[in-house]
Amino acid sequence: MHPMLNIAIRAARKAGDFIAKSAENSDNVETTQKGSNDFVTNIDKAAEQIIIDVIKKSYPEHNIVTEEAGVVAGKDTDYQWIIDPLDGTTNFVKSFPHFSVSIALRIKGRTEVACVYDPIRNELFSAQRGAGAQLNSKRIRVGVAKDLNGTVLATGFPFKAKQHSEGFIKVVSALFVECADFRRTGSAALDLCYVAAGRVDGFFELGLKPWDIAAGELIAREAGAICTDFAGGTDYVQSGNIVTSNPKVLKGILAKIRDNANEAMKK
Repeated sequence: MHPMLNIAIRAARKAGDFIAKSAENSDNVETTQKGSNDFVTNIDKAAEQIIIDVIKKSYPEHNIVTEEAGVVAGKDTDYQWIIDPLDGTTNFVKSFPHFSVSIALRIKGRTEVACVYDPIRNELFSAQRGAGAQLNSKRIRVGVAKDLNGTVLATGFPFKAKQHSEGFIKVVSALFVECADFRRTGSAALDLCYVAAGRVDGFFELGLKPWDIAAGELIAREAGAICTDFAGGTDYVQSGNIVTSNPKVLKGILAKIRDNANEAMKK
C-alpha cells in the first residue's frame, strides 16, 4: 500500500470513529448555518482537526485544503490533501445514518490516493492511481449495464443552486422514462463509491465542491467508471458538475442532459 494512502486511511478511520460516537449523543451537536441550505456542526470542525493532525504529524510540509478551515498552507506545494471531514452533514444533523469522511491526495496536480470511509457501516473505499479500487480490501468494479434500461441512478438535487431546478428536473424526468429508479442519499462521496462498487449504475450532480469529488472520483475511475462534466468534458472538478458511470450508461445520461439541461448547467 502507498504510505500516503495508509496515512489517509488512518486519518479517515480516526475521524469517522469520532463522528460515529458523536452521532450517538445528539445533545453535543451544535449546528450553525454557513449559507442558504448549507450547515456546519462542531463535529465537522473537530473531525477536520483530527484529520489535519494525523496528516501533519507524518507530512508537516504538505498543503491541506479542507471544507471548513480552507487552506492549511505547507512549504511543499507539490503535495495537496483535499478533505471533507463530514460529507452528508444534513444527514448527520437529522440522524439519517448515511455520511462519510473523504480524503484525497494530489501530487503535482494529479490525484494519487483516495479513501472514503462510512463509519456507520464500517465500509472503507480506497484507491491508488493505477492500482484499482477496493472496499474493505476487496477489489470492486463498476456495473456492466449496457444502456439506461433497468438502471438505478444516484443523484443530488441542486439545493445550493435552485436557479437550475427547472432544468435539472427536466433531466431527471427524461432519464426516469428509461431507467428503473433513482436514489438520492445525501453524500456525493458515497454516491461515487457506490458507482465504483456497482451498487448504483451511475451518478450525476450539479454544483459540487472539490472536496466532495476528489476522493470519490478516483475510486470510481479506478473501478472502471468514466467521469465527465455535464458537457462530456473533463472539467468536472472545476465546474463541480459531474457524471459518472460505465462508458455505455454514461453515453445515455449525457444524451439526456444535452437534450434537456439549460446551457448554464452544461458549463
